[in-house]
Amino acid sequence: MRYPQGGGLTAERRAFRERIRMEAAGMFADDLGNAEIAKELRVSVRSVQRWRRSWQDSGQSALLTRGPACRPKLSEDLLGILEEELAKGPVAHGWPDQRWTLARIKTLIGRRFHKTMTLSGISQMLRRNGWSHQVPARRALERDEDAVAGWVKETWPQAEALRRRSGPTSSSKTKQGSR
Repeated sequence: MRYPQGGGLTAERRAFRERIRMEAAGMFADDLGNAEIAKELRVSVRSVQRWRRSWQDSGQSALLTRGPACRPKLSEDLLGILEEELAKGPVAHGWPDQRWTLARIKTLIGRRFHKTMTLSGISQMLRRNGWSHQVPARRALERDEDAVAGWVKETWPQAEALRRRSGPTSSSKTKQGSR
């Protein structure tokens, strides 16, 4: 079973499922039918059939959990180091502004840990570990207030005037006389 946040089963859930399979193994030894076992354990008959085949081929050890399907690319130690590196900010790593993007984080992981990850894999890893998209709390250091004020005073009124023009060349359907 997969979860929308990108993970697999938790350790507790894997242990729970293993207990169910061990109960099924006891019922296999008692020679109960697949449908009866499925109803008792509240699982599908197909799962019981699969477990019975494994149990017959390799015994009860075949029903033990094998752990997670895959190991994370970054261990807990490396993830801690990555968080420290992210806390330093992009400028400390050579980027011109204070924006972390997935592409920049991918580059950082490659440089620092010599590992390759996809952008979606990085996004899922960050989300699983409590990171989220954020909006800056303060204005950017690079912001030029004079340039912004000049743009608002000079450029914006011209753009607004062009947008609001309603004359013979206007494409507005609500012009007077068009009713």
